[in-house]
Amino acid sequence: MPKQVDHAGRRRLIAEAVCRLADERGLEGVTLRDVAARAQVSMGAVQRCFRTKEEMLVFALGHIGEQVMERVQARLVRSPAQSAGTALGHAVTEIALLREEHRAEARVWLAFVAQATVSEVLAGTLKANYAILHEAFTRLVAEADEDADGAGRLDAPREARTLLALADGLTTHVLIGHLTPREAHDALHAHLADLWERSAGSVPRGGHQPPPGGPASPGTSTTRRNRG
Repeated sequence: MPKQVDHAGRRRLIAEAVCRLADERGLEGVTLRDVAARAQVSMGAVQRCFRTKEEMLVFALGHIGEQVMERVQARLVRSPAQSAGTALGHAVTEIALLREEHRAEARVWLAFVAQATVSEVLAGTLKANYAILHEAFTRLVAEADEDADGAGRLDAPREARTLLALADGLTTHVLIGHLTPREAHDALHAHLADLWERSAGSVPRGGHQPPPGGPASPGTSTTRRNRG
């Protein structure tokens, strides 16, 4: 009886090999032969899964995005009753890849971003990913803004774009050592705290820090009235 091959599992195995090699030597150093050796499969197996190197890279990029989104979803599942503002804080923190255990993932992600500047296919994949994130962030900002007092003071699409750009920028600053992960985390959540103060109709205070234990949200702003 012919051996059954788990093609989906093999594609994920190859994607993980691509990411490990990209972390070590950049995408320019990723070859089909080296990927096959790292994944411990034959060259033929790699070529049966992916017709071209570009197709393999696109899949690997999607694999990274899926891993990040799985972590975001896991945070939401653990606290299903959390507010939209808290959910947004958790999501943007995961996407920024600030924790030490995600440092390699951040390096690989930025390698793909750099390659996307000269690859229309990779750029298209990234733009599609960002569009999905922008839609989700827009929804969460709008819900959190509505929860504040129903006045709808925030431009949700614009704020979502700002958060995505901030998260990406902080990833880079931590990787090159300009900021520590703690400093980047504080900058991100200070921005969120100011965002929720504007939502509640207060003037943002520079350097406002979120309360200990998690991201700032409309439910934790010190200027918001008690809805107790």
